[in-house]
Amino acid sequence: MAPMSSRNIVIFGETGAGKSSVINLMAGQKIAHISPDSYRCTLHWTEYAIIFDNGTRYKVFDTVGLEEPRLQTGDYLTAISNAYGLINTLKERGGIDLLLFCIRGGRVTATMQSNYRLFFEFLCEEKVPLALVVTNLERETRMEDWYERNVGHLEKHNIRSVGHACITAADLLDGRHRDKYEESRGIVRRVVEAHCNASMEGWTGGQGWLGSFIAKLVEFVVGRPKKTDVIGILTKRCGMTKEVARQVAQHIRDENQS
Repeated sequence: MAPMSSRNIVIFGETGAGKSSVINLMAGQKIAHISPDSYRCTLHWTEYAIIFDNGTRYKVFDTVGLEEPRLQTGDYLTAISNAYGLINTLKERGGIDLLLFCIRGGRVTATMQSNYRLFFEFLCEEKVPLALVVTNLERETRMEDWYERNVGHLEKHNIRSVGHACITAADLLDGRHRDKYEESRGIVRRVVEAHCNASMEGWTGGQGWLGSFIAKLVEFVVGRPKKTDVIGILTKRCGMTKEVARQVAQHIRDENQS
């Protein structure tokens, strides 16, 4: 029998949200090493393979989000290149099946809102289901209480999800907190299984998605990127012909002037 194909998950969130710890929690072993995203560029990714107890295979793409609500021009150009590489890699693997947005239990920040828009709206064009993973909840009597208290606040800031997992991913706990860690593995795996549906095709990027992504992302940039710089990234790092790159850059200019 041929091996089952993997489902592809993109996990994102700012530094300190616990992405690596969530990956280790899902895997049931330490496969992701915790490293600060501040040393890596927006939309840089690291890929991990996970197999759940029922044999279902997943590829998890740990992806760097925004550390601030806005981007400098250099970061914007790098993000374009990384987005192109990420979507092309995922296209070869069958597309994106699920977004996992990792946040720490606390208040909604401007950076949190920008990350949600970057991945759900800009990168995936609202075509990929997004589930929320809320970490750092070991001190809650009942971890789900956090969501019940905060769901209205999240929706007020237009952060919506098809499902959520209220968990702790801290594995150095003891006593009752340790029980919550083990409980959390089941919670996050059930959310993944519920929304990473094998009957659905993974999203692989629609017609003209890159031009659309670039145009939308300009909203987050401090200042205005030069058209020549955008064309340079598209030709040198994304492999576009100069003519196509010019058309994309002009589309950005037209869209932001309309």
